This record gives sequence, structure tokens and C-alpha cells, in this order.
Amino acid sequence: MNINDAHRGIHKNTKRLRIGRGIGSGRGKTSGRGHKGQGQLAGWAAPVIFEGARMPLIRRIPKRGFHNQWGLRVAIVNLGDLQTAFKSGDDVNLETLQATGLCKRPCDRLKILGQGELKKKLKITAHRFSASAMEKIKQAGGEAIVLPGPKPVKRKKPKVAAAK
Repeated sequence: MNINDAHRGIHKNTKRLRIGRGIGSGRGKTSGRGHKGQGQLAGWAAPVIFEGARMPLIRRIPKRGFHNQWGLRVAIVNLGDLQTAFKSGDDVNLETLQATGLCKRPCDRLKILGQGELKKKLKITAHRFSASAMEKIKQAGGEAIVLPGPKPVKRKKPKVAAAK
């Protein structure tokens, strides 16, 4: 390969193809569209996922999982994370958690879980608390404020038939 082969075939100002201007142009008569069929008509374009006669890839791949587009996004934070991120006497809520980077995504609800130790006195405002988190916050001398909102759905226990 030579250095002058690098840009061979690349032109700054290429002339546009003049389609349908007689047999001598090389694109006359059918203008490169072939004979008959839906592709010969003006304005027709195949859909992006069109694959001819075979089954499209989107229909060949199995669909798994579930995505609830109306579901609430719940941010989950452990007490151990609050211990390292906040000072004693601080207010902890969704806004302060986003400012510190503990809650990165936008979310609708906040739940505090009891993993880790809490030795600082914090005033924590959230939608939900686990039982162990509530206990640890009160032991540390802090305050847990539950925000109003829809309560979590309690699952029904299956009925066990009594043996006769």
C-alpha cells in the first residue's frame, strides 16, 4: 500500500446520482429499483426490524421478567451508611441523602434498614423503617419520623387445613 492509496476513492465534492435519465446513465428505466414488488414505489421503506420472510429477531428471543412502569421507586439506606455520612444531631431525609450521594437516583419513597451500627443521635425522616432500624435509632437517642403515604401491602398467609 502506498501513501497516496489512503484517500483513493474519497472525494470532497461528489456529484449526485442523476437517476432515471436514460439507459446511458446506468440508472435509467427502473432507476435502480428493480421490476415489480413493493420496493418499486416511491415513499416505501422497510421497517427497521424488517427481515424479509423469516421470523424477526424481536419475536425469536424469549421475553422474561417484569417491569412495572407505574411502580414506586424506593430508595433503601442502611444505618451503617448513615453512621459514616452524617454528624451527630443532623437531620436525615431524602434531600440530604441525595446531597451526600447515598441516594443517587430520583426516587419516590425512602426506607431505612437496620444493617450496621448507629451510635450517633440522628433525626431521621423516612416513609418506612424496618423494626430493627427503629430499635437501633431509639437506642442511639435519635428520632424516627414516619412520613405519611401508602402503607406497604401485607401478604396474606396461606390457610392451613386443620387435621381432623
